[in-house]
Amino acid sequence: MSDLLSSAAAPWAALAAAIVILLAIDLFIVRGRGGEMSLRLAAVASIAWVGVSLVFFVVLLLVGDGEDANAYLAGYLVEKSLSLDNVFVFLLVFTAFGVPVAERHRLLTYGIILALLLRLVFIVVGAAVLGAFSWLNFVFAAFLIWTGWRMFRHRHDHDGEQELVQKLSDRLPISTAPSQGRLVGREDGKRVLTVAGAALVAIAIVDVIFAVDSVPAILAITTDSYIVFAANAFALLGLRPLFFLVAELVERLYYLKTALAALLVFIGIKMALGQLVGKIGPEISLPIILAILGAGVLASLVRNRRDTSDTADPADPRVQDLTKVRDYAP
Repeated sequence: MSDLLSSAAAPWAALAAAIVILLAIDLFIVRGRGGEMSLRLAAVASIAWVGVSLVFFVVLLLVGDGEDANAYLAGYLVEKSLSLDNVFVFLLVFTAFGVPVAERHRLLTYGIILALLLRLVFIVVGAAVLGAFSWLNFVFAAFLIWTGWRMFRHRHDHDGEQELVQKLSDRLPISTAPSQGRLVGREDGKRVLTVAGAALVAIAIVDVIFAVDSVPAILAITTDSYIVFAANAFALLGLRPLFFLVAELVERLYYLKTALAALLVFIGIKMALGQLVGKIGPEISLPIILAILGAGVLASLVRNRRDTSDTADPADPRVQDLTKVRDYAP
């Protein structure tokens, strides 16, 4: 089944068509609301996207085998969890550059499409490289463990991301005139980026960083290009409604980054062990992934319940991060 999915044109064409249709539907709904989405609609849309992703899981179960389906589900969980933290950086970009709310949905669309194309390139190249040079699994494993450690060290702040966004906003040639739907403008006879154009460049750079971080994680689960891309695609397609929820979610899921850090370390160890003792299948990794993420969510909920006041502690680094983001807002 894996060979068939990876080589046959029909499954790829069907997946590409589904992605285009779903992205168009999502864009149509958001544009019809002026580029904004209420928290309630964003929550409903996020649940709907998870449902669509699970439908694909069921399709794999029906037309393939359990291993392919479980590998897809494990990869989807990893990518979806990482995307929650990644979307927060998109929020930093939009607020730091002062992008009007009405223009954000368009830039999110460009960002999602760009991320899909980047992931496809990284996945195909990464799978081919790992197939040709198996010893690189140890390099990828070390990178994942290091990324997990780095994430754990900054589990309650976004200092690194804020510094990156600030450097980009300081160095890019940005027009002071309103974007008016354009990405490039003219000032003093020179071409300069509009606010929207500069934000899109920043998103593109962030997309590359995210691809470098996340693609090795899912390739450690399976090297089947079709399964890997499908998991990435369905995780990315739900980014738009997730964007409208992310500030609230990041504040409430206090231990999310801790869980993600543990998840990356686990996947790195799994990747190294796969070379030493043999492949560790999704039937083993999937329950562990669920347990790690579930523990992070549960610990966050318990912490929130213990907090008797409705307002968060101003000294909480995450609250300070969110305050900084809101301070950027036009």
